[in-house]
Amino acid sequence: MFDRVLIANRGEIAVRIIRACREAGLGSVAVYSDADRRAPHVLLADEAVRIGPAASAESYLAVEKLIAAATRTGAGAVHPGYGFLAENAGFARAVEAAGLVYIGPPAGAIEIMGDKTRARARMLGAGVPVIPGTDPLGSAREAVARAREIGFPVMLKAAAGGGGKGMHVVEAAEELEALFERAGREARNAFGDGRVFVERFLSRPRHVEIQILADGARTVHLGERECSIQRRHQKLIEEAPCTAIDDALRRRMGEVAVRAAEAVGYRGAGTIEFLVEGEEFFFLEMNTRIQVEHPVTEFVTGVDLVREQLRVAAGLPLLGGGEPPVARGHAIECRINAEDPAGGFLPSTGRVDRLEIPAGPGVRWDGGIRCGSEIGLHYDSLLGKLVVHAADRAAALGRLRAALEGLAIGGVETTVPWHLAVMDEPDYQANDISIRYVEEHPGLEAAADPELRDAAIAAAVLLADDARKEVVSETRGESRDGRRGLSGWVRAGRGW
Repeated sequence: MFDRVLIANRGEIAVRIIRACREAGLGSVAVYSDADRRAPHVLLADEAVRIGPAASAESYLAVEKLIAAATRTGAGAVHPGYGFLAENAGFARAVEAAGLVYIGPPAGAIEIMGDKTRARARMLGAGVPVIPGTDPLGSAREAVARAREIGFPVMLKAAAGGGGKGMHVVEAAEELEALFERAGREARNAFGDGRVFVERFLSRPRHVEIQILADGARTVHLGERECSIQRRHQKLIEEAPCTAIDDALRRRMGEVAVRAAEAVGYRGAGTIEFLVEGEEFFFLEMNTRIQVEHPVTEFVTGVDLVREQLRVAAGLPLLGGGEPPVARGHAIECRINAEDPAGGFLPSTGRVDRLEIPAGPGVRWDGGIRCGSEIGLHYDSLLGKLVVHAADRAAALGRLRAALEGLAIGGVETTVPWHLAVMDEPDYQANDISIRYVEEHPGLEAAADPELRDAAIAAAVLLADDARKEVVSETRGESRDGRRGLSGWVRAGRGW
């Protein structure tokens, strides 16, 4: 048992874990780099410890400093959050070697599932459908030969990879020869492991993942999340449930996900990710941690996933007797990043000088910023997550659009205009999506500027009418970043 938890992370996930600890009656210890000394997670925790300069390698990735901070503050457990050391088996072992509880799965499960080729082999042994592919390859010539057996196009992937790093779609043998060495270099730089392999490439699959929970005695699944809207293999929008699959397929995927988790002796919260085409689904990878998109599952099931992590780590059984909860309604999450969609999603830096968070029934904001927060280039660009829940997908889309219009973040460019453009895009509204959605809709990246200009012309005509001027300019025209708001101008142009 433990009564104090050190959170080995930062940003919105650190805030989320601290709040879960508080609800559970547990003390919390935050860690921070020099860049985060006034960050919300530092202010919210019961205690905070400086662990080094801004560079991650000298702070949030410094295992010895993290364990020393836990020991010094009397924390009996460590929660890794996501990112940084969250899927590092060595960190899990170091925490346990220090006599602390690691709030996550066994190190062995992290190790197996973190190596894509070992994970494939273990899943095949457990009867889990896996995309046809190879073991790590020794040369470009061998890669070409095996790719021809599988059939082009193929995906070249890093064996120890994740987050889209070291991944390349290859259409022909000539491309594979050129990309093989490059992928190996990328893998070595990102993961310290240059091994790469080849697998069949699916043309327009959906990315659907199953949330699982395990307490050592029982493993259950909590349904699926639709995660197909992604750019460069980084998710942007997530939903629960996936309305493109039927109950029979949902049941099969859930059963397979439970089998996959049990095959590695999993414990805690984790996610089995699949690619789905028609009635076929294939194992992609397992995330051995809490997911960024966990709030959509919490909304539709009513299960606090972080609280369950704390319970399992403390040796307690899953709440509800381990029975899968009944999903209700539909939830959607938008990841709000400090990036400029009109500028190719380049990172945006600056000081947050305005922060207005929408509220109302079924609206949730998981954020890691406040007014005055400095947004730099040291860490991930995620500022927070805007999540909504409603009776069905159509109602959730309407609620999310309104919430996005009410979210004001000043001082940096954000992805809010892009998300608003997606909300009105016909294919997204019709749920005709795949992991190719973003590349198939390139106009969305520049939607903010051209649509603002066109809508502003229409709005200018309306502004000539004094009777409507106050309504259009003050009620709908004010921008979230000091300019005219995209949605407001479009509404004005439509005569709303």
